[in-house]
Amino acid sequence: MAAPRRVDVLVPSAASWDRVGEAAEGESTRVVRTQPESRRSIAMDSNHQSNYKLSKTEKKFLRKQIKARHTLLRHEGIETVSYATQSLIVANGGLGNRVSRNQLLQVLEKCGLVDALLMPPNKPYSFVRYKTVEESKKAYDTLNGKEIVDDLGQKIILYLNFVEKAQWKELGLQALPPGLMVIEEIISSEDEKMLLESVNWTEDTDNQNFQKSLKHRTVKHFGYEFHYENNHVDKDKPLPGGLPDICDSILEKWLKEGFIKHKPDQLTVNQYEPGHGIPAHVDTHSAFEDEIVSLSLGAEIVMDFKHPGGVTVPIMLPCRSLLVMTGESRYLWTHGITPRKFDTVQASRGHKSGIITGDVEDLTLSKRGIRTSFTFRKVRQTPCNCKLPGFSFGFGPAFACYPLVCDSQMKETPTSFPESDKEASQLEQEYVHQVYEEIARHFSSTRHTPWPHIVEFLKALPSGSLVADIGCGNGKYLGINKELYMIGCDHSQNLVDICREKHYQAFVCDALAVPIRSGSCDACISIAVIHHFATAFTPVFKESLWNGDELHGSCDYLSRGA
Repeated sequence: MAAPRRVDVLVPSAASWDRVGEAAEGESTRVVRTQPESRRSIAMDSNHQSNYKLSKTEKKFLRKQIKARHTLLRHEGIETVSYATQSLIVANGGLGNRVSRNQLLQVLEKCGLVDALLMPPNKPYSFVRYKTVEESKKAYDTLNGKEIVDDLGQKIILYLNFVEKAQWKELGLQALPPGLMVIEEIISSEDEKMLLESVNWTEDTDNQNFQKSLKHRTVKHFGYEFHYENNHVDKDKPLPGGLPDICDSILEKWLKEGFIKHKPDQLTVNQYEPGHGIPAHVDTHSAFEDEIVSLSLGAEIVMDFKHPGGVTVPIMLPCRSLLVMTGESRYLWTHGITPRKFDTVQASRGHKSGIITGDVEDLTLSKRGIRTSFTFRKVRQTPCNCKLPGFSFGFGPAFACYPLVCDSQMKETPTSFPESDKEASQLEQEYVHQVYEEIARHFSSTRHTPWPHIVEFLKALPSGSLVADIGCGNGKYLGINKELYMIGCDHSQNLVDICREKHYQAFVCDALAVPIRSGSCDACISIAVIHHFATAFTPVFKESLWNGDELHGSCDYLSRGA
C-alpha cells in the first residue's frame, strides 16, 4: 500500500481550495499558520492532526469567499487567481449594492495607493488596482470580510479575490437620441421656488385640476386632463383656468429664445418621491404635437431612453434643466424613470447633464431627492401625420414618419394563447425561468424595499407562527419579523442561493407543486408570482393557500390560516 501523500494548499485560492474537496484516497489534512497577519495556509498529511484549527468564524468566511468566487465565474465569467497581483475584485462592493465610489475608496485607500477603481454600472462588485502588489496583498488580508454600511443603513460584507487584470469592456460613447436636447439652468432658483409653490398638493383631489395619486407618483393636470387609460386628452373638455399664470412668462421666453416652437396648452405636473419612477413609454402621436418638453425641479434624475433595436441611453436631467423631445426621440424612442433610490452618475464634478457614459473609472451613486416635473404639451387639433409618407418633422427624411409605432396607425392584433399545456410550459421555461436564472444577481440588487402592506401583515402575525413565502425571490420578506418561522421557495436556484447567503431557509420548487403539507402553515404569502404562470393554477392549490383574510391591491395572494 502506497504511503499517504502530502498536498500543500493555499487558501482561499479557487483551484487549491477545490483541491481540498477533491483529495484522493490516502490524503488527509492539517492546517499550518504561515503568516500571523494573513489568511491561513492549509496542508494535508497522514496523521489527521491539526497544528492550527480554523475557528467557526474563519470557516464561515472561507465558505463565503469561495462562494463569491464561484458566483463571479458562473454568472460573470470572471476568473480569479491563486497568487497575489496588483488587482483585486471586490464582491459586494459595487454600485449594484448601493456602495458609492467615495465610500469604497475611503476603505480601499487605507491599505495603499489606489491606481484605479473600476465600478461597472448595476453590478454588485468592483475592480481595484493598487500601485504595488504589496499594497494589494495588504488590502486582501485586511479588508476580506470587512463590514460596511450603505447609505440606507444596511450592512454589507466585502469579499476580495485577486484577478490578473482589473478591466471591463466599456461601451463606446453614445450620442443623444436624434431630436433630443437638454438645456441646463433654463430657469433661476427663484423661478423654481415660485413654480413649486404654485402647485398645491394638499387641496381636495376632486378639484378642477384633477390631482391623482398613481402607483409611483402624484400628478396634477392643467389645461386638459390626461387620461391614463388611453393616453389621450378630451379636446372638447378643456379644464377651467388653463395653465398657471407663472408659466406664461416662462413659456414666452422659451419661444423667443427658440427652445420651443409651439406654446403649450396642456401641463402635467408629476411629483416623484425617492424610489418612484415611471414606466418606459412613448407619448401618443395622435394626441399631441411633435414637441414635448419637461422641466425638472427640486432634484436631479436619470431618465432612460431606449431604441426599439435595444440600445439604451441613460440621460442625466439636472435640477432646473429642460428636456426637449422632438422627432425620433419623441416618436420612436421610449423614455422612462427606473424606480430606485440611487442613480448611477458620473463622479467627475464637471459633469452635469447629458449621457451617463460607461466609463467605469468615473461612475458613482447619487441619492435621489423629491423631484417635481412640469411636462408641457401642445394638444393636436388635426389628425396625426405619421401616415403621410413624405411628411418630415424637420430632421431629414430618415426621421420623417413612424407609422409602425404610431398609435393612430397600429392595428390591434388578437391575443394569442398557447395551444397546449406543453407549449405553455415551454414558454414559461424560456421567458420566465431561464431569464430569472440569468438576471438573479442584478434582480436581487434592485429588490430590497419591502411593500408596506406585506410588512404590516407579517408583523401582525402571532409570535412563533410558521409562514411560507411561495416565490420568495431574494428573500426580502423572510427576515421582516424575527418572531416568525419563515420558509421560502422559488423556482430559481440562483435566487434561492442568494436567500441562503442571507442565512434564510429556502429551497427550490415549482410554485404549482409546493412540497409543504396542507394545513401545516399559519400563514402564506406569494408576492408578484401568479402572473408568471403560463397555465391556470389548480383549484386544489388555490383553495389550500387562499383561505384566509384577503389583502387587496398589494400582492398576488396573501393568506392567514384558520
